[in-house]
Amino acid sequence: MPIKYVPFIPEPVEGQAVLSNFNRILRYKGADEMSMVLQRGMPLYEMEKQETVGENADGNMVIRGECVSACAYLKEQGIQVDLVYIDPPFASGADYAKKVYIRRNPKVAEAIALAEQELDIDELKAFEEKMYGDVWDKEKYLNWMYENLMAIKTIMSETASIYVHLDYHIGHYVKILLDEIFGEANFINEIVWKRTGAHNDAGKYGIVHDTIFWYAKGTEYMFREMYIELTEEHKSTRFKYIEEETGRKFYPGPITAPGTGPARVFRGVSLQPPAGRHWSYSQENIDSLERENRIYYSSTGTPYLKEYEDEYTIQGRRVQSIWDDILPSKTGNELVDYSTQKPEALLERVIQASSSGKMTIADFFGGSGVTAAVANTLNRRFIHCDIGLNSIQTTRDRLVADGAEFDLLEIKDGVQLYRNPVQTMDKIKSLIPGLKNEDSLDSFWEGAISDSKLGLVPVYVPNLMDSGSKLLDVVLMNRIIHQAIPDLDSNIKKVIVYYIDITSEDEIRKFISEDDSTAVEIELRDLKAVLDDVVIGDYAQFHAEEVHEDLFGGWQVMIDTFVSDRVLQKITDFNNKARMNASAKKPFKPIEISEDGLELIEFLSLDCTAVDGEWHSDSEIKIDKNGFVIRNGEKTKEFWDGAIRSEKQPLRLKIRNICGDETVWEV
Repeated sequence: MPIKYVPFIPEPVEGQAVLSNFNRILRYKGADEMSMVLQRGMPLYEMEKQETVGENADGNMVIRGECVSACAYLKEQGIQVDLVYIDPPFASGADYAKKVYIRRNPKVAEAIALAEQELDIDELKAFEEKMYGDVWDKEKYLNWMYENLMAIKTIMSETASIYVHLDYHIGHYVKILLDEIFGEANFINEIVWKRTGAHNDAGKYGIVHDTIFWYAKGTEYMFREMYIELTEEHKSTRFKYIEEETGRKFYPGPITAPGTGPARVFRGVSLQPPAGRHWSYSQENIDSLERENRIYYSSTGTPYLKEYEDEYTIQGRRVQSIWDDILPSKTGNELVDYSTQKPEALLERVIQASSSGKMTIADFFGGSGVTAAVANTLNRRFIHCDIGLNSIQTTRDRLVADGAEFDLLEIKDGVQLYRNPVQTMDKIKSLIPGLKNEDSLDSFWEGAISDSKLGLVPVYVPNLMDSGSKLLDVVLMNRIIHQAIPDLDSNIKKVIVYYIDITSEDEIRKFISEDDSTAVEIELRDLKAVLDDVVIGDYAQFHAEEVHEDLFGGWQVMIDTFVSDRVLQKITDFNNKARMNASAKKPFKPIEISEDGLELIEFLSLDCTAVDGEWHSDSEIKIDKNGFVIRNGEKTKEFWDGAIRSEKQPLRLKIRNICGDETVWEV
């Protein structure tokens, strides 16, 4: 349950008339509900600090939680951000998966090496795990984005700006939301990022670009002109003209600009500018350029400004609204095995152009952590937020490797109880007794239960990935009573409504009892009671000992056995599917795990400071997909030997399995 609700903005929300107009034009559902959500405010939950990396004097944050709740916390703390870049889901209709790699087991390394010689290494070592689904109902997506954008605006400083990265699926609709929320007058640029050279899209032109909308919060904002180095191809095609007197190469650039203006005198002749344009320089400046021989005249007598190659090369080519010089991250050290990862060069341009000094840069759909990583490199403060566990772990490890300092925080809104909400959602139907698919029901309902007395009982289950449905409040209950239930068959006598979080059960029951528009019984159930047993901690056997060696003195914890029921079930599912799809050309090659199970471990950390509370990673090891050890953020070419060492006596051990679940033991 939220501690309280934080207002989106102090004064009444402007633009609701526009939203109503938006509703009429685009048949956009949910405008009234969104008005109620905005009036209610942003839910503020308890925030728990999980870990502090370094001293963190700048107050950098990595937050696991939803955008709106994170913004509520930031506003309550009086924290403002100076630049926002977000790369939210594109409503593309695709599911995104993380490739999970079996690690190199130090106890059976030779056997694994032999097997890799006989089998396809990728098929042996890897399987996929769904991390999040970008499958949206358009109206729900727009409601969700509207609430998120309003929340983000709430914590932006008066001179802040926001870059919203989308593509053709939904960008044109979100542009209308941005116009309303930030104002059409505060729209600065539409940036086209050419992310690939060619795309083989059958039956249509290849789609090779994304779109980034850039808005300011107010009339003042930060912008620094950016330049890129001229390529030899650009030089050879642009600077074709040679000045006879000096031999300098130049390009005849325009000397006019849009708008109207008076005639100017060139070489003693009064010339009118072309229709709809005006001369860019005053008569005094034109006379000065004439004396410097900086004006070139075409065969028709049209004047142009000489842009010399030797001068132009020093500064480079000014960046325009089409970015075709930044390629996606396909190789190199910045790759972190994240399916929607964006290149660091893209964020470098955004951050350098629209911030300076110790400004705070925020990304509320942080993904692979590229925004935080680049902000840290450029000596800016950063806030990374994402609901996905994979995002938080990837970003945390990436920032540690970069030497960044930050707090790792978690919003206690109930969702964090289920380490992977997508995986949890996949299991819900098997966890709710009697729940089955029912084709006759709208997609609003998860399914139905057959009751011998009541007949069909529709069941609503909140989507753990959707902030709009996670919280059962008056807004959602109003929708259930006045939209979802009236669409049901008249024979329906009862519905069951599960919730993961609720504003107040008494308030909701009172709202139901006072509304006489339906005779259908509404039963409320707490989903946490069903899901409490979903997450089962992993099991490990280990022993700790003090060691005295020539190169190391301190403590080591040796892992003897590791068992993860959830990972083993994933591997079993993968093997069963592979067996069914096997053929003579592609024989069945199962993933096999040794008895001690050490190949299921991705990350280990020792806390030598405290036995409970906030985690202190005094020593840590990450095993990459090739089996090499990353020790305290430093990459090595060493293979893991089954132990983790620390200078001080370890008090707690944390192990993360290859699917991202973390379990803590006292040592």
